[in-house]
Amino acid sequence: MKKLLISSLLLAAFSTAQAAEVLVVLSDANHLDLRDGKVFPTGFYLNELMQPVKKLLDAGHTVTFATPQGQAPTLDASSDTVDYFGGDAVAHAAHKALLDQLVLTVPGRSPVISLKRVEQIGYGHYAAVLVPGGHAPMQDLLKDASLGALLRQFHADGKPTALLCHGPIALLSALPQAAAFAAALEAGRPPPTPAHWIYSGYRMTVISNQEELAAQGALQGGTMKFYPQSGLQAAGAQYVQNQAPWSSNVVVDRELITGQNPASAPALADKLLQALQVSR
Repeated sequence: MKKLLISSLLLAAFSTAQAAEVLVVLSDANHLDLRDGKVFPTGFYLNELMQPVKKLLDAGHTVTFATPQGQAPTLDASSDTVDYFGGDAVAHAAHKALLDQLVLTVPGRSPVISLKRVEQIGYGHYAAVLVPGGHAPMQDLLKDASLGALLRQFHADGKPTALLCHGPIALLSALPQAAAFAAALEAGRPPPTPAHWIYSGYRMTVISNQEELAAQGALQGGTMKFYPQSGLQAAGAQYVQNQAPWSSNVVVDRELITGQNPASAPALADKLLQALQVSR
């Protein structure tokens, strides 16, 4: 019994030593501005956030949620369906229950902090960063200066940086003139050639132009100002696409882990877990 107790204590100590704090960055936006003044209600996708978060928590890691302004993020209602969980009603319910338990989307109760607060705490406190998708990151994360500073530091430190579906558009925030670059894309003009981008030449993925075109009907008659694949390629990304639309595709290049679409969420989470094991 004594040996069993000692073994249990050692196992607990080992698990604690291996635990990491992962920063999950979400958008403050609850909509995406489209062409011709149209607006599309959106937010984060349920499975793209909660499948990685649940895997991280189940592995013994902890998570901190942040948005640029520290506002409670919005769940894209269209993603709250079993379709994004392979038709598994039990899995869908479990992930939705965890989201409800976290009260992440509840104003006044949400544990989310601002990126300014993240900087005050210190980037060194976090072992990795995760940016899930939904269309919302295309509204604010792609040009947020605080996120750009965070990504540049994580890049310099070689810390795992995972982004999913529309989430990889946030990598543009690390450009020296991210706001001007984003403005050109949104206006339909050729963006200025970046003087330097920390991810230039990286192999990465994001929801493809092909998939965006196929999902055009979901925008309720609106049209996006630009597609994230084109935006990342204009900045210098080496885009890697899946062989069949909507199939899982995860690309790892140095510290960067990117997933192409909602179906890529579980595999991206697994790659992030592997990277955390290596980096600890």
